[in-house]
Amino acid sequence: MNIERYKIEQHNRPLLKEHQRKFDFIAADLNDVEALLKKLADFQVAIPSWALGTGATRFGRFSGGGEPRNLEEKIEDIGLLHALNKSSGAISLHIPWDIPDNASHSKALAAQYDLKFDAMNSNTFQDQPGQKLSYKFGSMQHVDKGVRKQAVDHNIEVIKHGVALGSQSLTVWLSDGSCFPGQLNFRKAFQNTLESLQEVYAALPEQWKMFVEYKAFEPNFYSTTVGDWGQSLLYTSKLGSKAYTLVDLGHHLANTNIEQIVALLLMEGKLGGFHFNDSKYGDDDLTVGSIKPYQLFLIFNELVEGMDAKAMNHATDLGWMIDASHNVKDPLEDLLQSVEAIMITYAQALLVDRKKLTEAQINNDVVTAQEILQQAFRTDTRALVAEARLRSGASLQPLTFYRSEKIRDRLIKERGAETVATGL
Repeated sequence: MNIERYKIEQHNRPLLKEHQRKFDFIAADLNDVEALLKKLADFQVAIPSWALGTGATRFGRFSGGGEPRNLEEKIEDIGLLHALNKSSGAISLHIPWDIPDNASHSKALAAQYDLKFDAMNSNTFQDQPGQKLSYKFGSMQHVDKGVRKQAVDHNIEVIKHGVALGSQSLTVWLSDGSCFPGQLNFRKAFQNTLESLQEVYAALPEQWKMFVEYKAFEPNFYSTTVGDWGQSLLYTSKLGSKAYTLVDLGHHLANTNIEQIVALLLMEGKLGGFHFNDSKYGDDDLTVGSIKPYQLFLIFNELVEGMDAKAMNHATDLGWMIDASHNVKDPLEDLLQSVEAIMITYAQALLVDRKKLTEAQINNDVVTAQEILQQAFRTDTRALVAEARLRSGASLQPLTFYRSEKIRDRLIKERGAETVATGL
């Protein structure tokens, strides 16, 4: 579905006066608002192709209707999001759920919507129709070399699809592990996994990156072969300079200090990217910023500080993507909310007074350090984010526009009420 530019301008017009008042208020206290706005405008968050349908629960799936029926319609939906917020300029494909029938056509269609293809995602955590060998007892860790080869071959196939689409990175998440003590040999499982990853790594094109994602538990609850950031870092350090750790915010045990993990991975040059979501208990895949907004801010605080220390480009040197499951929400509304939360929090982190914070840390002034961080966190940066959108030709209020235009109703009319998109 195409969103006409004049419709967005028409929607923005009555909002401009109030927006300008709010923007002028916050801008008056900033030293270089133009530089900040440019960083916000440049920052893009990739949308995963599997997040455009209503997410499933363990017990059922409840489609909201109008879900994309194929890859082309998924690209169109992400194009719609990007037209509204100008911060969703990339699509991350999952293979085999979204294998392009014609890569050139998919690439051209994405370009029409000003989209590029971000990281490619492989799947060895499910058995696919017609698959010769099963991943029931693992994939890259499997005791059967034939199963390991099948998993390796799949990842190499994913790389080839990515090359055709213009992607430059591969994300590997393994559900490998064990449910019971004694089920597997931990050392052999690690060695098998490393050897498999090394084969995939050897197939990477020159400019590509490999992201090794970790997860504490699920679907295996006794052990996971890539169970935490230390194990991921160990794999990526052994693999080489093109291998990095990927952090999924939901893939941690309760109360884990994710911001410290981020800081150390950045320090070691091994942080590759993020899967953004939120959680109350575990891998809940909830809307970004809906449960722990202060933790998200603290993570971004470390990201901004660490990237600046290494003179990294905020927009391009790490991979940014949402990974969520929309059980009870319109997925497009949820994605608009998630991107907005990311942009607001990124803006807050940009406002931290680094000089004063460093002085407070050197002087062990704990109270002042806390005040500096909370001052930035409590600043309402929505007007800054909205101004960056406005200057990029997007909507001042994307979610309000989406609802006022009854976009979900239009999608249902176009695609039907019973469509179910591929994905979780």
